Amino acid sequence: MPRNSQRPQPARKDHFLQLMFFQPSRPDLDVPAPPRDQPFSDIQAPLHSFVARPGVRYVLPSGRRAPKVQIDSPATEVMTDLRVVTPVTISPDAPIDAANRVMIDNRVRALFVVDDATRHLRGLVTATDILGERPLQVARQKSLHRSDLVARDIMTDANKLEVLDLHDVARARVGNIVATLQRAGRQHALAVEVAEEGDAGAITVCGIFSLTQIARQLGITPGPLHDIAETFAEIESAIAG
Repeated sequence: MPRNSQRPQPARKDHFLQLMFFQPSRPDLDVPAPPRDQPFSDIQAPLHSFVARPGVRYVLPSGRRAPKVQIDSPATEVMTDLRVVTPVTISPDAPIDAANRVMIDNRVRALFVVDDATRHLRGLVTATDILGERPLQVARQKSLHRSDLVARDIMTDANKLEVLDLHDVARARVGNIVATLQRAGRQHALAVEVAEEGDAGAITVCGIFSLTQIARQLGITPGPLHDIAETFAEIESAIAG
């Protein structure tokens, strides 16, 4: 055999660990990528990829803690943005024990009470409303058993909720929200956006503020049935300290 003859090269094989945990070799994808400061011109073009090699360590990034909210932080940092987070809702006729289970399942402490058909907001029911003295008081007034009460019996009506303009919220600080809730003696406030002139009368609830959540983000952990006044006192104490 001539000395300069070349032996046929064996086909590239993937290590079995590569086949188990990573994608196999795909020479058809080994194409040059555009410079990193330029977008891809073809939105269907696959990205340049490579097969993980044995002996190379792949590590996960360290978890980051969100910076602690301060009283002068932007108010939006303590607002639950309902344009991003799907609001948890319940029917006005849902039994209060069912409402409590929904809160537990979704790890929330307040539910929007809405009509199933129209999706119109009818009120807000909180964990304190359900677990506090309110159900027993309402049951006595209505001569009912506690188990007969439904969400509409103990909710705060929508026309009694504290409402803030979203444009004001965008310019406000956490302290402004705390002061607003304290002045109103409320645990929650809605942030709303009024529709343009073409849809007169339509108001969209874009966010909600919770005193309990604000306290938690400020580093205060109120009890499950903490009184509103106690929560305000602890916030004031934390600010003073």
